[in-house]
Amino acid sequence: MHIDHTGIAVRDLDEAITFYTTVLQGKLVDRYTNTAIGVETEIAVIHVGDDVIELLLPTSPTSPIARFMKARGKGVHHVAYRVEDLDESIESLKRDGVTFLEDTLRTTAKGRRLIYMDPRHSGGVIVELCDYPTIKQ
Repeated sequence: MHIDHTGIAVRDLDEAITFYTTVLQGKLVDRYTNTAIGVETEIAVIHVGDDVIELLLPTSPTSPIARFMKARGKGVHHVAYRVEDLDESIESLKRDGVTFLEDTLRTTAKGRRLIYMDPRHSGGVIVELCDYPTIKQ
């Protein structure tokens, strides 16, 4: 398991892109809108060295990012860890007593499968587990 990316909730996507590409010398590698019901977010993917940052701008007041920002403000939303096999990791962690936000289990349009752990296990930090079954690891 290793860190796949860090998701950061932002209020101004263009301003955030400018910061990460100019100040931190990152490279914008993708920008798209996720229109899936319950997700509604515009996403910019920035590579900073070997690290990946996902800048997240809510496009609906009911998106999880909008709800997060209303409660906590902008900033780090989640840390995503890549696992070899998401289903196997979920089952193993469940045996250890870890619970998940089951309604977050999904496959993105980009082919990433993901689920969020219940943040009570991680001191309030939102932890995403993900895999890429169509991409060799």
